[in-house]
Amino acid sequence: MRILALESSCDEFAGAVVEDGRRVLSSVVASQVDLHGRYGGVVPELAGREHLRSLVPVLQATLEQAGQRWEGIDAVAVTQGPGLGGSLLVGINAAKALAWARGLPCLPVHHIEGHLYANWLEAALEAHGGEPPSFPLVCLVVSGGHTELLLMHGHGQFERLGQTLDDAAGEAFDKVGRLLGLPFPGGPAVERAAQEAVAGAAAAAGKALPRAWLAGSDNFSFSGIKTAVLNRVRDDLGGNLSAADVAALAYAFQESMVDVLSRKTADAALAQGAREVIVAGGVAANGALRRALAERCSVPLRVPPAALCTDNAAMIGGAAYYKAQGEIEEGNWDLFSTSGAAVFSAGGR
Repeated sequence: MRILALESSCDEFAGAVVEDGRRVLSSVVASQVDLHGRYGGVVPELAGREHLRSLVPVLQATLEQAGQRWEGIDAVAVTQGPGLGGSLLVGINAAKALAWARGLPCLPVHHIEGHLYANWLEAALEAHGGEPPSFPLVCLVVSGGHTELLLMHGHGQFERLGQTLDDAAGEAFDKVGRLLGLPFPGGPAVERAAQEAVAGAAAAAGKALPRAWLAGSDNFSFSGIKTAVLNRVRDDLGGNLSAADVAALAYAFQESMVDVLSRKTADAALAQGAREVIVAGGVAANGALRRALAERCSVPLRVPPAALCTDNAAMIGGAAYYKAQGEIEEGNWDLFSTSGAAVFSAGGR
């Protein structure tokens, strides 16, 4: 079964053709990093308008790269939400129109469920001998808008163990990047800056930042660490940051985030008797987080290649396949944190 998938939840417009939920025949992503970089973050209105410009070129490139014509496509899938309203509407309306025009089923996919199913794509399975993840799984979701720990009993069967009580991990990386004067997006920029401090890790350790452990729960809180960085920048350094200061603070911030995320995930996997741990979302591309999870988890760890961690349409096509097979029922919007449910409910497409 070949599915053409679209993803437009934020500032990337992406298309992909995925075969049987695993084989990625094409994956095209139109990035808007340069457009939003000057503002230090995504401007929703600009993102939606740019998606309109990207729609036709991305569709054409997706089919060409896959070596497919419309006659070879069996279904259309699209990110239903959550995300930016204007951005989602471009992808959703395009998918519905294409499906109607070609007489194909249209499969709506929850964005976070899509991120999780990146772990079932061929490129992610290669490191595990081609074998799919074994249930039950503990899932760590770390993205710009979500940070959650889930217990996955089977396809589409999730139980939430914990979530962020305030800011998502990716949002914290972006805001701290801005505080340190680093370019957008903040996640990769903070990681690069932190690498500059590794040689002087002892000095950087002297700038250690607090951790919100929220003992007795699987929840997270990252608003305090942003405030701690702000106070260091403003009060301790008077806003005058040298390159060494930036590197040291980036190192300390990343160390604090990674420490909490990896320890809580490893503890949850042990407590729940999980057979494996899977990680999903843009922050999963962070090398320090990958290394810490690999060291601390007592069960096998799966993290998709970096290109499948950030927003892409291949992951949407992967999840859509299992939905088409009847293994994933209508998404539980309340399960995946609080984002989007009130605006894009399951019955609102």
